[in-house]
Amino acid sequence: MKNAVVIVAAGRGERLGGSGGPKQYRLLDRQCVLQHTIDCFTSHPEISAVQVVIHADDQDLYKSLIQTHNKLLPPVTGGKTRQASCKAGVDALGGEFQRVLIHDAARPFVSHAVTDNIIQGIQTNVCALPAIAIADTIKRAGKDLSVEETVSRDDLFLAQTPQGFILHEIKQAHQGAARETETEFTDDAAVGEWAGMTVSLVEGDRNNFKITTQQDLNAAQERINTMNTFADVRTGSGYDVHILGPGDGVILCGIKIPHNKSLQGHSDADVGLHALTDALLGTIGAGDIGSHFPPSDPKWKGAASDQFLAHAAMMVRDAGGTITNLDVTIVCEAPKVGPHRDVMRQKVAEICGIEDLTRISVKATTNEKVGFIGREEGIAALATASVSF
Repeated sequence: MKNAVVIVAAGRGERLGGSGGPKQYRLLDRQCVLQHTIDCFTSHPEISAVQVVIHADDQDLYKSLIQTHNKLLPPVTGGKTRQASCKAGVDALGGEFQRVLIHDAARPFVSHAVTDNIIQGIQTNVCALPAIAIADTIKRAGKDLSVEETVSRDDLFLAQTPQGFILHEIKQAHQGAARETETEFTDDAAVGEWAGMTVSLVEGDRNNFKITTQQDLNAAQERINTMNTFADVRTGSGYDVHILGPGDGVILCGIKIPHNKSLQGHSDADVGLHALTDALLGTIGAGDIGSHFPPSDPKWKGAASDQFLAHAAMMVRDAGGTITNLDVTIVCEAPKVGPHRDVMRQKVAEICGIEDLTRISVKATTNEKVGFIGREEGIAALATASVSF
């Protein structure tokens, strides 16, 4: 079944006040409210088309602020009331659509989850209405604003949009309401109720609020600012290679693995930990392993490389970072790394003070007998580190 959306954007938004024009065209960040609302639906895979209903005076404003999209139909002109505008929107949709969602332009934060709830809730003669339970205490007051009654909130809900319908059913309901009653309905579910439909509540979202006042507009801008704030996540990479010479084993990621050769270097030549050290230093722009532990310094001759990696991890923590992932790939023909992989992961986690072992990855591959690695003249390692701040 093909789903269409009608966005009602023909109102004047007089309660917002100010000189910025209708609220649906006020800017939130670099886009107007209506564009944000349109994007909520054009980005949804189950929505085939979006029909916007605008005021006759807003043609130029709409053209200047709204981006074209292959799902966006040409706008139609609304009526004097919201009900008349909704009718114009659904009447404009052709028979290729089976279901329609009718939405307020001033609700720019409707989530895909809410849209999914609506689509799933639409049935024959059943309208799907998103709603949230009222959490505050409700008071009924008299004309002098003195409280007359505390109202039970147990069965009270706040209605939202979009509200979903079988298209031909809501078309008939709007046509009948326009002909047969002078009642002004405040939402389309009320039109459906009048026509005898069952209104079924589905889960709404408190973020799907309607912009009505300047305070609402300010809250919407704050939400946009929050949505545009990305976590500071940095990634560093490292590479190391050492030649193989006489010996009885190689040290990789802090673990000695029996072998008929050994890695040669100023320290213990652990290519895995060296690559990881450079990757971590890269996340904070702190140079490379040689600038912290120069091979010209006899202090580091034969040194265990775990202290290099521990030093880099400490520098990251001192800079305010949290290591979120370490990934190292060992490139060699021999020895086999697989049988030692989990012990190597545990060793790296221990050195860096990481409790979650799933954040540590050790992999291995051969060089398919190609080059100096293929000739078993050396071993290389490539590493990546991710750090959040």
